[in-house]
Formats: sequence, structure tokens, C-alpha cells
Amino acid sequence: MEQLTRELIDQVIDAFVNKDLEKIMTFFNEGAVLNDPHYPVQEMRGKTAIRKGLEWGLGNLVKPGFKIRHCWIDGNKGAIEVDTDHVFKGGMNLRFLQVFIIESRDGKIERLQSFVPYPPPGIGGFLTKLTRLAWKLKAIKES
Repeated sequence: MEQLTRELIDQVIDAFVNKDLEKIMTFFNEGAVLNDPHYPVQEMRGKTAIRKGLEWGLGNLVKPGFKIRHCWIDGNKGAIEVDTDHVFKGGMNLRFLQVFIIESRDGKIERLQSFVPYPPPGIGGFLTKLTRLAWKLKAIKES
């Protein structure tokens, strides 16, 4: 059984940066799961769903960018902290920190999940924003 390696991670990132969908797909096993909040369907199960999501995602990007800050690997599991720097159609540039959790089996990705530093959605996000505002107002009042 092949272990997860930094070389495999670098190859996956290079394929994304080069928008090479065919190469990207070779890294996933048939039953893989890709979970990323940036996509219309956040949890993509199986290569067909992953391909559909990545076609959409890569189709909106002029220049994907990922720079690895840290990479931790333990057997067939790993975590990758990256500085994401994407240029979208129309010239919009987005820069943000992102963490990926990766699991592999027999040298292929079985699970790839993105975590981003955005506030939670829905009521949880609303309560966080409301509390943040209350704390700021309190700090202004106290100063």
C-alpha cells in the first residue's frame, strides 16, 4: 500500500495551478469525496461528481494559485495549509488562507476537504457578527 507523500501533494497542487483537469482526475480513486464550500455542490462524491464540480470551478478561474505554508503527513492522512491566490474571469483577485485535509488509499486521494476562515453561515454567522459588533461598541464606549 502506497503512503501519502509530499511529492503527491505537490503534483496535485501543480495540476490545479495548471488547470489540468485530466491530470487532476488521475489522483482521485473512484469513490473519492471532495468537499469544498466554494462549489455549488459542497460535497462531491465519486469521480463523476468531482469532475463536474472541478469543470465548473476551473472554468471560472483565469489563474489558480496555491502556495503551501505547511504540510503535515502521517501515513495516509495529511493536512496542508495554503495561501490561496486566485484570479477569476473579469480580473477579480481573491487571496485567503485555506486548509485541506487529505486522505489517500493505494496512492490515490480518497478524501480531500477544504476548510476556510470564513464565519459560519446562517444564524450561527449572524450571531457571531452581532456579538462582534456588540464587543466593538463596548470597547469604544469603554475607551
